[in-house]
Amino acid sequence: MDQESIKDLLARVSSGSLSADQAFEDLRNLPFVDTETARVDTHRALRTGFPEVIFGEGKRPQDIIDIATALGDAGQGVLATRVDAEKARAVKEVMPELVYNETARVLRGKDTRRAERDVGPIAVISAGTSDRPVSEEASETLSFLGNEVLRVEDVGVAGIHRLFASREDIETARVAIVVAGMEGALPSVVGGLVSMPVIAVPTSVGYGASFGGLAALLGMLNSCASGVTVVNIDNGFGAAVAAHLMLRV
Repeated sequence: MDQESIKDLLARVSSGSLSADQAFEDLRNLPFVDTETARVDTHRALRTGFPEVIFGEGKRPQDIIDIATALGDAGQGVLATRVDAEKARAVKEVMPELVYNETARVLRGKDTRRAERDVGPIAVISAGTSDRPVSEEASETLSFLGNEVLRVEDVGVAGIHRLFASREDIETARVAIVVAGMEGALPSVVGGLVSMPVIAVPTSVGYGASFGGLAALLGMLNSCASGVTVVNIDNGFGAAVAAHLMLRV
C-alpha cells in the first residue's frame, strides 16, 4: 500500500462508500506480512515511495512466489532481481503474468504506480556489450518505478566518438547512470560533458588486473569529474533507485 492508496481509502471512508470495518481489513496487513520464509515489508512503499524488491539469489522459486504473492495481495508491484533462468521458469509456471528479462536476470510485473510527474528521461549509458546485464538491471528497475529510460549502449572510451555521436540525446536526460568495467573511465568522460548528476556503476567485466571490478570501482571513486557518485560493483539496481529518488526531490 502506498500514499495514494491510503488517501483513496480514507476518502472512501469519509464519503461513506466504504465502511470502517472494510477499511480496517485493507489496513490490517500493515506494516508487514509473514510468509513461510520471509517477513514481507508491505509498508515500504508508504515510507519510501516504492515497494520492497525481491533479491532472488539464495531464494528458492517458492520463496519468490510467496513474497511476490504477498506484495500483489497488498496492491504493490513485483520486481525480483538476480533471478537465473531456471528459477524464473519455475516461478512463471505459477505466475505467468510476470515478465522475465534474462540478460538483466529480472522478473517483474506491471507496477501499480506511475511517476508522479513528467521529469524527462534517465539515461543509462553502458561502455560495452559485456556490461549489458548490469545496465539492463538498471533499466528494468527504472521502468518498474515509472521512469522513462534512454538507453545509450556500447560507447566506451576505446571508441570515444561513439559517445560524442549520442551527446545531444544524452543532454535530454535529467540523470545519467554510467555503467563500465575495465578501467572504469567512462563516467569521468560523461561527467565532463553534461550538467546533470552522474551515477557511476563499476562492473566486474575485465581482465585479471581488474580484480572483479575493483579497478573500475577505484577509478570511479577517484574521478576528476565533479559530481560523479559511485555505487557498488554490478549494482545496477541501486543506481536506478538512487536516480529515481533524485527525480522525486
